[in-house]
Amino acid sequence: MWIKKIVSASELIDAAFEARKNSYAPYSNYRVGACVLCENDRMYQGCNIENASYGATNCAERTAVFKAVSEGNKKITAVAIVGGRDDEENEMSDYAFPCGVCRQVLREFSVPSELQVIVARSRTDYRTYTLEELLPQSFGPEKLG
Repeated sequence: MWIKKIVSASELIDAAFEARKNSYAPYSNYRVGACVLCENDRMYQGCNIENASYGATNCAERTAVFKAVSEGNKKITAVAIVGGRDDEENEMSDYAFPCGVCRQVLREFSVPSELQVIVARSRTDYRTYTLEELLPQSFGPEKLG
């Protein structure tokens, strides 16, 4: 399945697995990697970064989105997410879906009916949803104007 003409789902999943290696998860031992694809075909990776205070923890998806936005890319077209226990490497025991906060952040920088959310257990075992499927009846910037 191709996300765009240049970047495939497997490329995004590979980048998410690579990002997962940098995860800092000493408290949950649940490491997550994500890769967002922007409309200009630029990819940004992110990992979860935990904090002893828990509230200061940041999810992999938001790390990737914030990196993209901080470099001027404010339109995300796809995201791939992989997550699992410390001892899992090439195949996760389950799919890691974005939390509610991450779904809202993704909503801010995408078109929900077009954003492809790829959740992967491995490089070949993955599912694809639109953000609209995962966050129906969402609230976005257009509601404020």
